[in-house]
Amino acid sequence: MVFIIGGTPGWTFAQTVGEEAEMERLRVKAEEAMANDDPDGAAMSIGKAALMASELAKREISPIKGRLYRGAEALFRAQEDAYRALALFRRAGGEAPASSGVCGTLRLAQSNLQHALKLLDEDRSSGETASDAATGGRMKLLREMAEAWNTVIASMHTDFQCA
Repeated sequence: MVFIIGGTPGWTFAQTVGEEAEMERLRVKAEEAMANDDPDGAAMSIGKAALMASELAKREISPIKGRLYRGAEALFRAQEDAYRALALFRRAGGEAPASSGVCGTLRLAQSNLQHALKLLDEDRSSGETASDAATGGRMKLLREMAEAWNTVIASMHTDFQCA
């Protein structure tokens, strides 16, 4: 049995308005859907959050904040793929080994997650630092979430017996 946990407690864009607040609301909605055992609903909500992160990244002029949003988008896409893989696995009867479609979706989740980790670690490797504490804190929390999802996706890969 696979248990998918939500994000890191306390990760919020606490003082945000507009599109950032909507992105956070959608992320929380995805977690609530998973708490209610609804991977399809979770995939839909986190997919919308990824789209919102993409739009924010396109308009952002700060390189660090742009990377933050692109990292969030990649992380949310990884979560979306993982939720979709779980939904597909259950629809197929929930017996391992999983179908090639489920395993392919998990590989896509892993690929998106690696992209997220790369984006969220670039400020460390390049020596750049966030211009404000809030951006730095968001970057750190997104990295922590991505690292946690690395474990979740690896566990799903094992549980579903994907080659």
